[in-house]
Amino acid sequence: MLQNSYKKSLVQTKFVSPSCRPGIVAEKLGMTSDFAQDGSVTPVTVLKVLNATIIAVKTLQTHGYNAVVVGYGEVKSKRLTRPMAGVFKKLDCPSFAYVTEFRVGENYEQGSAALDSSCFSAGDFVDICGISIGKGFAGGMKRWNFRGLEASHGVSVSHRSHGSTGQRQDPGKVFKGKKMAGHMGSRRVTAQNLKILKIDLENGLLIVKGSIPGSKGGKVFITDAKKKIKVA
Repeated sequence: MLQNSYKKSLVQTKFVSPSCRPGIVAEKLGMTSDFAQDGSVTPVTVLKVLNATIIAVKTLQTHGYNAVVVGYGEVKSKRLTRPMAGVFKKLDCPSFAYVTEFRVGENYEQGSAALDSSCFSAGDFVDICGISIGKGFAGGMKRWNFRGLEASHGVSVSHRSHGSTGQRQDPGKVFKGKKMAGHMGSRRVTAQNLKILKIDLENGLLIVKGSIPGSKGGKVFITDAKKKIKVA
């Protein structure tokens, strides 16, 4: 079991699945097209499922909820910081470069099974979470789809600016959260209700319909769709 002092340092991300099974971790390989027999073309994303191992279990009685802590990307212990190396040593498990957490509906055992592509099947609907591609500093037109200022009537040099951001003397300030120019992308995004078209168990590949957030080589987290009820 995990001790309370290690909770914040060990668990990086938490994902809630509506079903009893945990999610899986995958790497985005890129996009391609799937050609059906009738000639229709469907854009798909190819994901390489990474073997993740359950290294710790959280229970309702001890932690207030059921969850599994999984590790993926095995590394040598000398590559880790001393606190993290001590955590893996205490758990008596291999050292992993990445650790995440999935909520589950039932109890699991530490090291009980590897979470691979066999956890899902073709036709399942899933939610995929990843870090979107960073765009750097972007203006209001690119970031928020603002229309910009007039092309004439006295406007010069500032055609792509977002215009006025404040009010009059009262309240005399710019409210927090106002849409303005700033850093665009590079944030956590979840694409919901994506359908798994095909699964290659031999190579550990998932073929998902449509696009998902993130760049090639980025890590994504796949869980059961929250807004879809699975029909047995």
